[in-house]
Amino acid sequence: MNFLKKSLGQNFLVDKNIIKKIINLTSIKNKNIIEIGPGLGSLTDEILNRNPKSLTIIEKDDNLVKKLKKKYNFIKSIKIINADILNLNIDTLLKKDSTVFGNLPYNISSQILVKFFRMNDKKKKLKNIVFMFQKEVGEKIAGEYLSSNYGRLAILTKYKFNILKKFLVSPYCFFPRPKVNSMVIHFQPIKKIKYNIKNFLNLEKITNIFFSNKRKMINKNIKKILKLSQIKKLKELKLDCRPSDIKPEMYFKITEMFEKT
Repeated sequence: MNFLKKSLGQNFLVDKNIIKKIINLTSIKNKNIIEIGPGLGSLTDEILNRNPKSLTIIEKDDNLVKKLKKKYNFIKSIKIINADILNLNIDTLLKKDSTVFGNLPYNISSQILVKFFRMNDKKKKLKNIVFMFQKEVGEKIAGEYLSSNYGRLAILTKYKFNILKKFLVSPYCFFPRPKVNSMVIHFQPIKKIKYNIKNFLNLEKITNIFFSNKRKMINKNIKKILKLSQIKKLKELKLDCRPSDIKPEMYFKITEMFEKT
């Protein structure tokens, strides 16, 4: 495979059992599917076998796009987009009850996930996300409160998504083999978000301020964010704790208050 590009972090999933395990996480028949980074189409083939209503695949690599167009030129239900997912408007791609699959490049996987967090999905078009990450990143995304993996990514995730299932994938399931293990995570958007954060970027900003030095107590940083009268209303919040000692819900409350200042 002399067309592989290291700069794009290309590791193609080739293990058929893992491919089926990923596909079996959610229903595909008569559903609208988007796949990010199809590579040579191993996952794409299995998706097509399940008879989706539509399939949109997004691939950045020009050479791979040529191969994919040649491979699937006879299938009317498939649309191939030659683009960087980070530069696309996801809202315009989604159709009713869309499911998004992605074997993501490790170097930009968290950026892609955050792009979905920022998405304005008022019409509730997004039904499922099934993404593959480097294991260490996946653990941070799925990190539970007070665990060693709990941090910004876990907090951002918990505001918009539930994690339904996750499992590890060995390097031996790819060609070429990556040097690390991978993790597949199945997300579903929370149907009714309890907190009213108007701009998701503000939650990103607040968590970044706190976790920029996660070993320090929060007392100084929170005074940069909120007025003293607002801090007093957060009766559960102890100012002599560290960022990792604060529940996700408290970060959501702090962001709500920040937007009112």
